[in-house]
Amino acid sequence: MYCLDPGMIRKSQIPFLDMAESQMSGRSARTSHSRPSIELQHSLPSRVAALSISVELVMRFISRFRKLDGSEANIEVALHEALANAVVHGNHGDPHKYVDVACCCSIDGEVSITIRDQGLGFDTGALQDPTAADNLLSTHGRGIYLMQVCMDEVCFEEGGVVVRMLKKPNGGSTSQERSE
Repeated sequence: MYCLDPGMIRKSQIPFLDMAESQMSGRSARTSHSRPSIELQHSLPSRVAALSISVELVMRFISRFRKLDGSEANIEVALHEALANAVVHGNHGDPHKYVDVACCCSIDGEVSITIRDQGLGFDTGALQDPTAADNLLSTHGRGIYLMQVCMDEVCFEEGGVVVRMLKKPNGGSTSQERSE
C-alpha cells in the first residue's frame, strides 16, 4: 500500500487538509479492461475554495500514469466541472457535507474518475441541451455538457449522486516521467 503523506504538504497550501482524507492504494481497481492500476481516494468539504486544490492533487496523480498528449486539459476541465457540480448543486455548498473522489489510473494511461456527493441527486433526463438556440445565452447548464465533450465516457448513477468518467488509454507515461 502506498499512502500519500499529508505532512509533505504545508497546511497553508491546502486549507482543508485537516478535514480531507487522502489515500492511494496499490490494489487492482476497476477499469474498462481490468488492467493493473492504482487508485487515489480523497474527500473534500463542500467549499468552492477546496476545488482547485483537489483538482491539482488528482491531476498530479494522473500525470504519473498518462503520457502528455494534450488530453490532460480535457480531463482537468471535466474534473473541475464534476467537482463544482457536486459542491454547488449536489451538496449546496454545505461545508459539513463532503465530496468523495476516486481516481483510478492504469499503467497504459486509462483514467477513471468517480465523484460522489451527499446530495439528493437530480433527474438526468431533464438536462437541457446547452447548444440549443433557446439555451445559448443561459448562464448555467454547461458543466455536464463539458464533461461529456472532454471525456470518452460519462455516466450518472444512484440518481445523479455519483458521476463516473473515463478517459481511454494513451500509452501511459514513460519511466523517466514516472521518476520525476
